[in-house]
Amino acid sequence: MERFGSGQTNPYEPEIGSLPENNFSKEDMKNVNKTGTTTIGLTTADGVVMATDMRASLGGRFVSNKNVQKVEQIHPTAALTMAGSVGGAQSFIRTMRIESNLYESRRGEQMSMQALSTLAGNMLRGGPFFMVSPILGGIDEEGAHIYSLDPAGGVMSDDYTVTGSGMQLAYGVLEQEYEDGLSNEEAKTIAARGIKSAVERDTGSGNGVFLAEITDEGVTINGHKNFDDVL
Repeated sequence: MERFGSGQTNPYEPEIGSLPENNFSKEDMKNVNKTGTTTIGLTTADGVVMATDMRASLGGRFVSNKNVQKVEQIHPTAALTMAGSVGGAQSFIRTMRIESNLYESRRGEQMSMQALSTLAGNMLRGGPFFMVSPILGGIDEEGAHIYSLDPAGGVMSDDYTVTGSGMQLAYGVLEQEYEDGLSNEEAKTIAARGIKSAVERDTGSGNGVFLAEITDEGVTINGHKNFDDVL
């Protein structure tokens, strides 16, 4: 058997890579672009509705962008919101979109929402996606689904959920107004009210609302600077 000395690499063994690491200090974190954010996801009789505000900030102290789209399509009938670090969220969305496309190309079928949520949780648990708490929503053969995801890879399914710095304010609206059997139009109004409630008091949320409507025909996303357009 051929032997290799200390520090030498055996060219016949598989090479094991490592995940990227970050070395951010607490001071560094104050200058990371964050979405601050209020994001909402609701299941309906017609599909799924998702809503987010439009603001990005530096540590919650300074508004760095007033027109951030925090909900993106990642699958023919699924979308993902982003809350937390902008860079981590953008990277996570791109990766999820790529994995969904690869799955469809290799297998000739779309990923189920169960498979997509499991993939999302596994990636958050083991990947380098720093400080993100997304909502995953979509439709498959089993119906409409909403999942809240935490930075440690936890995946929880519910009829509706909220993430971000304005979540307590938005939850108050949803607890009062959400009910089974809502149409997408009714759900869009309730979701917009939830975002508007958060915007009134949460400094990390503001500047309008993006609404995503998901049906078995696909994903439609529209932004509104004026809440009166959707209320």
